[in-house]
Amino acid sequence: MKIDRPRRLPDEIAKNISFAIEAGQLKPGDRLPTEQALSDQFGVARTVVREAISLLKYDGVIQSRRGVGAFIAQAGGRSAFRISPACFEKRKQLVQLLQLRTGVQTDASALAATARNNLQLAGIGGFLQEMISAVAQGGDAIERRVDAEFAFYRAITEASGNDYYVEFIGMIESKIVENLRSVAIKNARAAEWGEDVLAEHQTVFDAISARDAEAARIATRIHFERAAQRLTDRADIADL
Repeated sequence: MKIDRPRRLPDEIAKNISFAIEAGQLKPGDRLPTEQALSDQFGVARTVVREAISLLKYDGVIQSRRGVGAFIAQAGGRSAFRISPACFEKRKQLVQLLQLRTGVQTDASALAATARNNLQLAGIGGFLQEMISAVAQGGDAIERRVDAEFAFYRAITEASGNDYYVEFIGMIESKIVENLRSVAIKNARAAEWGEDVLAEHQTVFDAISARDAEAARIATRIHFERAAQRLTDRADIADL
């Protein structure tokens, strides 16, 4: 099951440059084209290119040399775990959004347990299976795993039958996708990946399947509170 999702332009450009490196079109030591050249190549503003380059710098893919330009780093010197200063603030924003979402999502899950129909339950279950499949596939499926979780709780919210819940949860999701997606993906890889977290989602689904509103409420609250705590506790993005 493929889930379409919007991607930020800087992420797309950074990904394209990374592909060019992997394909050998750009080699370690090569100078990166200028911002203007990349802007013309991708048809975007220079500010978008600048942000993409910043992402690659923080991942250790590109190194800057003052007065000379940006160059492709040696593979051995790259790190997928370098954290930009902005990421600390974004981490806080993501925690706050998880906390904000918790109360509404728990109520939506409780309503969905009694209001859902069998077709809606099948859809919710399908997104849970998508999460399980992505985890089984491994780290390369991290975006698929993240998007399946979004879809899982979105489907639960829609099954509640409350349009205001749907609108509210949609607003939070849009905030994450538009501004915090890269942080959410990195966090999912570090803290939301594995059987224990899948078991939390499974418990939510089982309660909704059993039409147990209170169990659905509790299971959803446990997951989102734990998710916020896991993000807060991550040593690699602890406060400076």
